[in-house]
Amino acid sequence: MKVCIAEKPSVAREIAEVLGATHKMNGYIEGNGYQVTWTLGHLCTLKEPHEYTENWKRWSLGSLPMIPPRFGIKLISNPTYEQQFKVIEGLMQNAEMVINCGDAGQEGELIQRWVMQKAGCKCPVYRLWISSLTEEAIREGFQGLKEQTQFNKLYEAGLSRAIGDWLLGMNATRLYTLRYGQNKQVLSIGRVQTPTLALIVNRQAEIDNFKPEPYWELKTVYRNTTFSAAKGKFTKKEEGEAFLEIVQQEDFTVTNVTEKKGKEYAPRLFDLTSLQVECNKKYAFTADDTLKLIQSLYEKKVTTYPRVDTTFLSEDIYPKVPNTLKGLVDYTELTAPVLAAKIPKSKKVFDNSKVTDHHAIIPTGVAARNLTDNERKVYDLVVRRFIAAFYPDCDISTTTVLGKVGKVEFKVTGKQILKPGWRVVFGAEQKDPDAEPTEEEGVLPDFKVGESGPHKPTLGEKWTQPPKPYTEATLLRAMETAGKLVDNDELRDALKENGIGRPSTRAAIIETLFKRNYIRKERKNLYPTATGAELIGTIQEELLKSAELTGLWEKKLRQIEKGTYEARTFLEELKQLVGQIVINVLSDQSNHTITIEKTEPETQAEEKEKAKKEKKPRKPRAKKPICPICKKGSILRGKAAYGCSEYKNGCTFRLDYTTYGEGLTDEELIEVIKMMGK
Repeated sequence: MKVCIAEKPSVAREIAEVLGATHKMNGYIEGNGYQVTWTLGHLCTLKEPHEYTENWKRWSLGSLPMIPPRFGIKLISNPTYEQQFKVIEGLMQNAEMVINCGDAGQEGELIQRWVMQKAGCKCPVYRLWISSLTEEAIREGFQGLKEQTQFNKLYEAGLSRAIGDWLLGMNATRLYTLRYGQNKQVLSIGRVQTPTLALIVNRQAEIDNFKPEPYWELKTVYRNTTFSAAKGKFTKKEEGEAFLEIVQQEDFTVTNVTEKKGKEYAPRLFDLTSLQVECNKKYAFTADDTLKLIQSLYEKKVTTYPRVDTTFLSEDIYPKVPNTLKGLVDYTELTAPVLAAKIPKSKKVFDNSKVTDHHAIIPTGVAARNLTDNERKVYDLVVRRFIAAFYPDCDISTTTVLGKVGKVEFKVTGKQILKPGWRVVFGAEQKDPDAEPTEEEGVLPDFKVGESGPHKPTLGEKWTQPPKPYTEATLLRAMETAGKLVDNDELRDALKENGIGRPSTRAAIIETLFKRNYIRKERKNLYPTATGAELIGTIQEELLKSAELTGLWEKKLRQIEKGTYEARTFLEELKQLVGQIVINVLSDQSNHTITIEKTEPETQAEEKEKAKKEKKPRKPRAKKPICPICKKGSILRGKAAYGCSEYKNGCTFRLDYTTYGEGLTDEELIEVIKMMGK
């Protein structure tokens, strides 16, 4: 039998259907010579510190740094996962070949490889590498299965990332918690989350320390058009008033009129980050919301693989474009003009040199039915970007008019759209989402050189403005470019190599900062909490909190993936860094501690729990899971993790849903806790 192993049951069902496997068994689908099973995401993880040596079970400064001689993996302690793993293990031991059908990316490769290692897979392994879940894509993928060894570097990069995160996270978290934490409150430090937090903290410091300063602008209105003084801002009121006095004495004269025709190109296709940015700007969706929505659209077969960091398509997609456009039946009014002529093949859309594993996010052409309102919003954005890519450029005319009053020069610029081109796809209100308005929209009057007349000058007082707080949209861009504020697409592409985090993980990093109560949100704006600000203030190691320096580490991980950097070297450098951080922190003689702010959701959860107990008489039921750390509290179900009811009094017990699974019964929780104690 050929065993196919996917990441999720839903994906396994799609693959099984195409392969003709129709018999549903316990944990897999069988038929036509195939057995199709799944991993439920991460079934395995790196071992906990105490599983390497008993001495690391107790948190103590003396045991740091913890650097295992060899890293090992373990099955995540969860009855559902254990049961599914037994199924996979049994299938693999009798398989003639295994086909790795995991998500086609670094994380997907790591998940599947760990499971195959743990299951002791000995037979030949092949890789299914596809960008969408349509029947056509799955059939093409199975016709062109690749050798697993082609993806060894991808696995090495994923493994290096996981080990690097373990080394830095485990050691720095224990180090800072023991050295600066209060009441055993865990201070979480991470290779990507800490520099991301630092971006927000540093921005807030800039805002807090900003001292507004006045400046004056000289403008004048001639023929209902506002001209600005070419000199720009006046930092002294007296200087501005002197100029105002001059221009009040004479008429305004037009000295030059230039008209320049140009083109505006359609917005780039979406990568994951730009989609998250657009959804945050337009609909206030969080990065995590958008990732879940676009993942759902991928699993519903209507869009392509979402965890991508390119805005280009490979050239082999070009012949498929007409069929994709024809499949967009709800957009025929927009697709008809494109299909009526030869579809253009622009280098701004198709460029093999800008595509590695996957191309930009585009629709598949499969009819989009049964979408939720929010899925429909995201789908609409993806579809319109795709259609717009094949429309003509927008033709514009930019008019610049120069004028003089005495020796004082003035200027105004206006822009006129001559042919809307791609803009019709988005409607009249659409502007490039990443562009800052620099020119006045609309047509200027017909000015002639030499004409002259009365005008109304004014000197307006304004104040310099502080930087704006980050929103999720601007934070994602900052993570992508290692903290550099960049609007230009080409320059942003160059900086992506040094971005922090990966497109697929940035949303989770931001969510982690919320869960740790390091940041809070007011409307769209992100602010650090006292805990977050003090933590960054306490960390002296630049590499732990600098987006730029962390971006260099990210670049090395990408180089490992490409085979131009050794994983061994990366991990050796990281081990040395961890050792140095431990020495530096232990040398700190200050008695500094970090304020711990309580989260509102925790307080609300407590109140709800208390209200439930007061309202309803307790029914006799099975034994409740007792906290293994404090031995007093019972286990509560929070928004993102299981925790102890005694956390108010300092108990740190926590089991993340991402690791242990959401929705465990009391009996399953008791089993998980027993396993932890072994």
